[in-house]
Amino acid sequence: MTQCQIDHPEGLPPCAAGHSARHIHDGRCASAGGGHFVECRCKKTAKHADPGAALASWRQLNRPVRSTRKAPEPASNVVQIPLRLAASAAGSAA
Repeated sequence: MTQCQIDHPEGLPPCAAGHSARHIHDGRCASAGGGHFVECRCKKTAKHADPGAALASWRQLNRPVRSTRKAPEPASNVVQIPLRLAASAAGSAA
């Protein structure tokens, strides 16, 4: 068999859907489609020659979703100059 599973003592982070991941090493040469990849039930990384690159690709693929920022509330201590004054001054000069 050309593929074997590599166990990590610290475990692998699950995918975004919560499936457990496994690190697979395909023993064939790179030109024949071999390499390291990480997969779960719903997705899989591309094959890499370096195991660290496969793990980094998995972490990037399944990084946590960023939360959206709330719009800042308008400051109560800011005075705004009415724009109608600037518009009327520009209109009378023409």
